[in-house]
Amino acid sequence: MLELDGITAGYDRRAPVLSGLSLAVADGEAVGLLGPSGCGKSTVARVAALLHRPYAGTVRLAGQPVHGFRFRAPRSQRTSVGLVFQQPRLAADPRMTLRQLIAAPAHATGRGDELASHVDELATRVGLTGDLLARRPHQVSDGQLQRACVARALLLTPRLLICDEMTAMLDASTTAALVAVVEEYRAAHGAALLAVGHDRVLLRRWCDRVLDFPGTPAAGHPDRVPAPSGGHSNRSASEPTARPSTSSTTQVKTS
Repeated sequence: MLELDGITAGYDRRAPVLSGLSLAVADGEAVGLLGPSGCGKSTVARVAALLHRPYAGTVRLAGQPVHGFRFRAPRSQRTSVGLVFQQPRLAADPRMTLRQLIAAPAHATGRGDELASHVDELATRVGLTGDLLARRPHQVSDGQLQRACVARALLLTPRLLICDEMTAMLDASTTAALVAVVEEYRAAHGAALLAVGHDRVLLRRWCDRVLDFPGTPAAGHPDRVPAPSGGHSNRSASEPTARPSTSSTTQVKTS
């Protein structure tokens, strides 16, 4: 579903944040990207979500090369990806109610009337009541606002969901609830997931496999799954194969 090949990106060409990074997420697969704060994980997420143009390298979605980013990306590619940011207050328009926030992608794509009932369905699914939907961001908690942001990311039924430290600011119960919402959505729609974070335990429980960001020391685990000895695989021979009850840790490739 997602292929990043030789990505070099950042905010200053003289000092790129990413250099020659490659990773892939197959259809329906959940991949975790593990690394400490400030290492460039969020830049990977923004490139993958078509919000940041890399200096070099290729991004492919569903096998198709991406040639435009942000609003220059074709609508079909732009709407195939849903992104949940780490800090909901920086990702929400303070003038909008939570209902308007969730519905924003529908109105941006001219599907406001078509998806109006879906807004209410998603709000219920993420645990937002009617009275909360009428409030603005400053009138709700971080957890309630992040619930609205998750619903917003799911509104257009994306084939790939990118969670950039989605649970970093949340308590344990809200974290569990939102991870369950994401997994319920993935089970229903066969969507792929790229979960970016620094919590190794959470990512290993959530994802089929976990990639260590370049330069991040990989912790040794007794349940590391060896590379397959034969049969078809869409991963390189150096990467572990995901098993239903076990997650594994490997390294993101860089050139």
